[in-house]
Amino acid sequence: MTTLLVIAKEPLPGRVKTRLTPPFAPAEAAALAEASLADTLEAVAATPAARRVLVLEGAPGPWLPPGFEVVPQCAGGLDERLADAFARCEGPALLIGMDTPQVTPELLTVDFTDCDAWFGPAEDGGFWALGLAEPDPALLRGVPMSTPFTGAIQRARLVAAGLRVRDLPRLRDVDDASDAHAVAALAPCGRFAALLARCAAAHR
Repeated sequence: MTTLLVIAKEPLPGRVKTRLTPPFAPAEAAALAEASLADTLEAVAATPAARRVLVLEGAPGPWLPPGFEVVPQCAGGLDERLADAFARCEGPALLIGMDTPQVTPELLTVDFTDCDAWFGPAEDGGFWALGLAEPDPALLRGVPMSTPFTGAIQRARLVAAGLRVRDLPRLRDVDDASDAHAVAALAPCGRFAALLARCAAAHR
C-alpha cells in the first residue's frame, strides 16, 4: 500500500495564509489554515494507506487526528523539503499539501500498477499532489517552486526520467480570498467552508 505524506506548516498567525490578509485578520487567516489542514488530514485518514505521515514545520496541535506519524521538515527551499519527505519513504508514496481542503479519499486512492508517477496539477501553475512508485528525491531537487511554471517543470522532470505519468484532476489551491471562496463552494460541508462563512459574515 501507499504511504501518504502531507507537508504543512503549523497554523500560526502571521506564518500561514498571509495572502488572506486582508480581508481577514492574521488570527482568522491562521484559523482558516488550521481548518484547511484539518479537512485535508481527515481525507488522508479515510484513505487506505500503509503509513500516514505529516511532514511538519512547527509543532502538532489538537487538529492532528490519530494514526499519523509526525516528522519535522528539513531546512532549505521547498524543493529540498519535498525531496526529503520522499527520502523518508520506502515503496510507493503520494505527497500533498495543506491548501486543498476539497480533496477526497477517492482522489487520494491511487494505483501504481500501470504507472510510475501520479501528478496533480494546480490551477495556479503548481501542483497539489505528487506520487512516486519508487521515491527518488533527485526528481524534486532543483525544481523552481512557487512560480507559474512549477508544475510544468516538475511534470517534465518526471517524463524526462522515463517515468510513466498519470494525471490527477486539476485542483485550486487556497492562496487568496477568491480562492478560499471558490474552494469552499466545492466542499461546503467541511470545516474550512463553515469557518470561512463565519469569518466572511463578520466582515460584512
